[in-house]
Amino acid sequence: MARDYSGGSPKHHQLESKKRRLTWIFGVSALCIVCYCLGAWQTTSAPVNRSELYNRVGCDEVSSQMKNSNTSSSEPAALHLDFESHHQVEINKSDAVQKFPPCDMTYSEYTPCQDPNRGRKFERQMLKYRERHCPTKEEQLLCLIPAPPKYKTPFRWPQSRDFAWYDNIPHRELSIEKAVQNWIQVEGDRFRFPGGGTMFPRGADAYIDDINALIPLTKGQIRTAIDTGCGVASWGAYLLKRNILAMSFAPRDTHAAQVQFALERGVPAMIGVFASKRLPYPARAFDMAHCSRCLIPWQNYDGMYLVEVDRVLRPGGYWILSGPPINWKKHWRGWERTQEDLKQEQDAIEGVAKSLCWKKVIEKNDLSIWQKPLNHIECIRSRKVVKTPHICKSDNPDMAWDRNMETCITPLPEANNPNDVAGGALEKWPERAFAIPPRISSGSIPGITPEKLKEDNDLWKDRVEHYKRIIPISKGRYRNVMDMNAYLGGFAAAVSKYPVWVMNTVPANTNQDTLGVIYERGFIGTYQDWCEAFSTYPRTYDLIHAGGVFSIYQDRCDITYILLEMDRILRPEGTVIFRDTVEILVKIKAITDGMRWKSQIMDHESGPFNPEKILVAVKTYWTGEAKKQS
Repeated sequence: MARDYSGGSPKHHQLESKKRRLTWIFGVSALCIVCYCLGAWQTTSAPVNRSELYNRVGCDEVSSQMKNSNTSSSEPAALHLDFESHHQVEINKSDAVQKFPPCDMTYSEYTPCQDPNRGRKFERQMLKYRERHCPTKEEQLLCLIPAPPKYKTPFRWPQSRDFAWYDNIPHRELSIEKAVQNWIQVEGDRFRFPGGGTMFPRGADAYIDDINALIPLTKGQIRTAIDTGCGVASWGAYLLKRNILAMSFAPRDTHAAQVQFALERGVPAMIGVFASKRLPYPARAFDMAHCSRCLIPWQNYDGMYLVEVDRVLRPGGYWILSGPPINWKKHWRGWERTQEDLKQEQDAIEGVAKSLCWKKVIEKNDLSIWQKPLNHIECIRSRKVVKTPHICKSDNPDMAWDRNMETCITPLPEANNPNDVAGGALEKWPERAFAIPPRISSGSIPGITPEKLKEDNDLWKDRVEHYKRIIPISKGRYRNVMDMNAYLGGFAAAVSKYPVWVMNTVPANTNQDTLGVIYERGFIGTYQDWCEAFSTYPRTYDLIHAGGVFSIYQDRCDITYILLEMDRILRPEGTVIFRDTVEILVKIKAITDGMRWKSQIMDHESGPFNPEKILVAVKTYWTGEAKKQS
């Protein structure tokens, strides 16, 4: 029997239903497409090409960095930089960028906190006028320190040890004043450093060999040294080939630009003076201290300056003195002093050294060497006999920033045995660089453990490998390097295999004072408040590393002045690596764009999802104008 289809054909009914569904789907789809296109047309900001993308991120092609490149440079400043960015950040929210003008050429060698004009306002007693006296906020400059008109890229190390361009430091005074002593000579368009010194006429190399015959310099036991009144730092320069790193310092303008010459040579140095303030270094920092006719009155002020040397000298460390009054019987006529005066001075120095419990190792020819005890066990017993100076109480011996010197002996960590090294013995160099420092193994720095040190070393090993891909850090392009926030010295350790040295700075008054750890690892550094200027001449660093610095200081002072200070101490075509949050790097870039720097924000080495980013900046080459002859 046939089935009854009273509703019409079933095929026609199904087709109508399917047609309605398709119409509805196509209608909704069309509406979505129209809405999407309309929205894209109204808000589109996608760059149409690679060049536009760079402009949005505030990045220029590498070639634009070289427009003002110094033609004397043997390698373009940013030739190998890979500035590919994987995130978009709007750098300049307004078209107005503050442009910083060049300062007058009279400021070409300006050292803000050691300005001679400001120093004259302070008393001359104890050389207080030569200490740090920083400008007030109203006195700070909002201009760029100019390089001399014919400034050239310095010689590369090791050639720079012996040569520097005359146009970079146009001062002949030392070549005239110290002509007989062979500090420095002018040869055409360059200076030559023969390695001479007041007390080493045969040269620094032979002088150091004389010291090595008396104490072991080449066995790895001595790594860090301090040279007081360094001249042009030839002593420190020739120690480097013996794997000894010296912190050389001298006052501003005792002889024109002596510290500037040292840094131009690629030798560690900074402006400093024995006056009324502690040296900006932690206790037990140096394995050896040296004074070669440095003209410091060691016997005055109750021996306070030798007490300060004792503070920064490691247990078992050596103090070397040459020049007046040592060997006065031979030299007294040349020194234009009486025999009685010189004998009295030497007796007074011997007395201070004895009161510090130092042992005189030897006096031979023009050299006299003392050694600090390994601990204070015997020294404390002897206090009953020698009552001054007494041992300090309730004092943080590492606290050295803007702190007055004292005439009491800095206490050493307790020891149980007369042969124990107070605070712990150090490994020999180079094992010392990656061994656990005693300050960490003893737990004397809260929160810093051997595990954290290892993590930090691994971290910086990876970071430096990343840096090698974007800047020529391993190619000899840089020599003088500064780490503005050194922490445990991991960056310095990671680059120690390259021909560079690092000035490790630890922010003053930090909750975690790690500068002592850095010295125990065999590196050098100083305390620094970055709201103030650094104690160096302009154009003395090739590479500056600023990791997290601006997160620390953004609420303490105007970061503009920190960046202007970085510009002052950075050489033309020098490089800066910033590590911080995107928000802070955006602020930094907005300021440095007005400082004639070329910079680009890049991803963290771990990838684009890390909130920390990297800003790589290059200071362009420009110079001041020569004064017109009237």
